[in-house]
Amino acid sequence: MSNISYYTAEGLKKLKAELNQLKDVERPKSSQAIAEARDKGDLSENAEYDAAKEAQGLLELKIAKLEEIVSNARLIDESQLDTSKVLVLSTVKLKNQANGMEMKYTLVAESEANLKAGKISVSSPIGKGLLGKKVGDVAEITIPNGTIKFEIMEITRS
Repeated sequence: MSNISYYTAEGLKKLKAELNQLKDVERPKSSQAIAEARDKGDLSENAEYDAAKEAQGLLELKIAKLEEIVSNARLIDESQLDTSKVLVLSTVKLKNQANGMEMKYTLVAESEANLKAGKISVSSPIGKGLLGKKVGDVAEITIPNGTIKFEIMEITRS
């Protein structure tokens, strides 16, 4: 089963930059560390060599995971987004019905989520609860400490 994720152009660019950094900079450094440790003598009692090999294994695992994410990434054409309902990359203005507080969030892929920037993951409880809703709808979202009711005030493109 492939895990297709949707990204903005900026998000996909960051992901590819990270992958290139790992392949072009970190991988050669890892190989160099192994070579230096190997030159220090007996490999059976060489903790530095063992640590370098383990670090290389973890790096290769991270590279493989990122390659899989990039291969399953799909770029979203923001100009084609429907603003009649909440979708990925929708910016949603919400009103908390309990306290009247208004907030604005943009729904993004999990790897692009950044609460300080107002970007929440579509796979978060709030993101899942908002998907498919229209202006005027009330989303009842279950969170660890209860249920919150948000009224959808406005939907725009990010």
